[in-house]
Amino acid sequence: MASKFDILKEILKISAIELKPIQEKMQEYLNSDLRLGWLINPQDEEVEIYRANSEVEVLQFPVSLSGEDVLPGFVLNLPSV
Repeated sequence: MASKFDILKEILKISAIELKPIQEKMQEYLNSDLRLGWLINPQDEEVEIYRANSEVEVLQFPVSLSGEDVLPGFVLNLPSV
């Protein structure tokens, strides 16, 4: 079982066929008190943002991601990933 996370980053280097199990794993993390998770898919140039008690937000490859209120002031610059 996943431990409690404040932030989780999954970088994918897999095909879309293998994406579904990772999306399901992200939902499991949310059920284990994850507050903010990023599923980064460089192949499709998409980022899925998982937040507690919210629908998944899908962004077309943004320049950066914010730690929001989970990690105030933290910014992940995606070109460096």
